[in-house]
Amino acid sequence: MSSLLIAESGSTKTDWRLLQKSGKPVKFSTSGINPRLQTQDEIVELLGRELKWNPKKHPVDAIAYYGAGVGSPDIQKELTSTLKEFFKIKKIDVTSDIIGAARGLCGDKSGIVSIIGTGSNSCYWNGKTIKDQQVSLGFIAGDEGSGNHMGKRVLQYYAYKTFDTELRLGFEMMFGDDIPTILRKLYKEPFPNRYLATFVELLANNRGHYMVENIIEDCLNDFFHHHILKYRQSWKLPLYFTGSVAHAFKDVIQTLCKQYELEMGKVEKSPLEGLVKFHS
Repeated sequence: MSSLLIAESGSTKTDWRLLQKSGKPVKFSTSGINPRLQTQDEIVELLGRELKWNPKKHPVDAIAYYGAGVGSPDIQKELTSTLKEFFKIKKIDVTSDIIGAARGLCGDKSGIVSIIGTGSNSCYWNGKTIKDQQVSLGFIAGDEGSGNHMGKRVLQYYAYKTFDTELRLGFEMMFGDDIPTILRKLYKEPFPNRYLATFVELLANNRGHYMVENIIEDCLNDFFHHHILKYRQSWKLPLYFTGSVAHAFKDVIQTLCKQYELEMGKVEKSPLEGLVKFHS
């Protein structure tokens, strides 16, 4: 095989790396892909619009795709068909983002692997495969600790007048004060999980404020309580984290690991560089 295109996709962003026999990996980037929230036509249209890929300049022999929302065999089969339609190649392997995180962060070592980005997910990885996994209820009923979860809390604190003057004004400067417009974006426009996750910027910009720290710690503690602590192996194996929220609030995760007497492994914003090594 002379070239392999690796995709690591969350609900907000997809990073692509083209591995070739000669030369450095070629980088591409597009918006996130989630077949639970997008139709086949919408995904093909997105790729055609955003993926700056020239098949003559950068031919692709095979694709290894790791993505959000592709946990079930039916959806994997559907997305495989979509990617074949766009790329016009036969060798395409579609698997879940949590397997991508495990391969990228743990490789052939065992550990508890967590994704905390726009959404959240976790598993126990034995170095070769997933041996146990907490159910993921998605952005409406689950996603504890995620940007979606924290963003919901930020919006509630603002709308219910829980924030003090400093944070209330900070919210309005960033997102406006028109609740009907916010609700329209939340309930009438695509990707409400992405929209809620944008409110996390208020938290990142106001670290040290007690209300901000409470939101971050409460949401991440929910993730530990509902996911990590459900794995009996979590007291024996290191914990690995990836995702924008995990990376941004690494210090809080480290504090929670100490409180629960758990071993903290790596925290990476993305597992992609590890996936490049895995496939190389």
